[in-house]
Formats: sequence, structure tokens, C-alpha cells
Amino acid sequence: MIEKFIKNEQFNFINKQIALIKDCIRKNVPPNVLAASIDLANAKIFDLFPEASAEQQKLFDLSKLKSDKEYDQYIQHLSNYLRPFPNITEQQLKKIFPKHKKLKLPDLSNIDLSQITYLSWKDSRYNKKFIVYELEGKMVGIECEMAATSKKNICSFCNSMNEVAYFSTVTKAKKTNNPDYYKSIGNLICIDSSECNKKITDVEYLTNVLKESLGI
Repeated sequence: MIEKFIKNEQFNFINKQIALIKDCIRKNVPPNVLAASIDLANAKIFDLFPEASAEQQKLFDLSKLKSDKEYDQYIQHLSNYLRPFPNITEQQLKKIFPKHKKLKLPDLSNIDLSQITYLSWKDSRYNKKFIVYELEGKMVGIECEMAATSKKNICSFCNSMNEVAYFSTVTKAKKTNNPDYYKSIGNLICIDSSECNKKITDVEYLTNVLKESLGI
């Protein structure tokens, strides 16, 4: 039985490293430059999995791959090890956002959980974007006010050029000497979360936003 241990963002990171190697091959760089690029990619990938078993480390060895076709086949094989986003029900989503009694929920049956790092959807009635993520073993969520306009820019989550909008959320953190204090956090985030999930390679910024928003 295949152990599914690769998270979506880690898979995207590996795919990005392979894209860089394939680009070197297409440009016919000198053999020593190509070898150095492969070694660097391997080192970066191994750093993602510091507790990987010997068998898992063997899986990440790119040194024997030579052609675009072999790299494509490798990525296809690697997808079998993708660890899906945790199963979540509509009832659980409602509990995460209890104040929205008529919250429009995403169609979970149409979402490939193996291809998302975070779950997100828009509800035009509230003009909001909802984001759900497993943070430190617990499913948490935040709601963000969505700006009316969009533009091409760098997304704060996936760090890629996409169609983004300005989303803001109010933190739950309070100042002890001012109970009415609140702080709003704003970010440019991909409008299409499925595209964002295809490109996100690191969750540090995402988790920091969630922690700050939730006052953790």
C-alpha cells in the first residue's frame, strides 16, 4: 500500500524544481551546469522532508532522469503519493463559521482534495472569501472581505502572478486595555483559489495570516 505523505504545496515545489531542470535541458546548458542544477534541486527537495525514510529519499532522487518524458512520468508517479486535504463535511464548515446561518458552501463532491493546500470559496451575498486550513492538527477558518476590483499582481499565498483582489480580515486579538480594539489584515490573494492551490509551494505566509487573524 502506497504511503501518501507528500502535501500539495510540497508536490508543487518539486514540480517547480523539475520545471527549472527541464528549462536547462531545453537551453542545452553545459553538462556541469545541468548536473549542478539537478544537485541543487535534489538538495532543496530533501530539505522538505527531513524525516524521510531511506525508501522515500530514494523516491526523490532525480539524478537518473534524462529527458522531458522521463521527468513527466516521474511527476505522474509522484502524484500517487499525494496526501489529500483532510475530509471535511458541510456540518464541520458551518461550525467553523457559526455566525453565518445561511452560508453558501462549496460543492465538496467536485473538489479533488489531493490537489489543494487550503479550501476556499466565495460567497457573493456577503462579498466574502472563506478560507479553511488544517493548522496544527485542527481545522480553522477565516472570512475575508473582498474588494470589488481585481488586477494582475503577485499573490501573497502562492507568490505567483495571477488575477488577484484585495482581501481583508479582522483579527480576533484584543488589547487588554482596549476591548474595542481591532486590527484589519489585508492581502492580495488569488481570486481563483484552485489556481492558487496549483502554484503554492510554501505555507509559511498562509499560516502566519491565519494565526494573526485568529489571535493564536
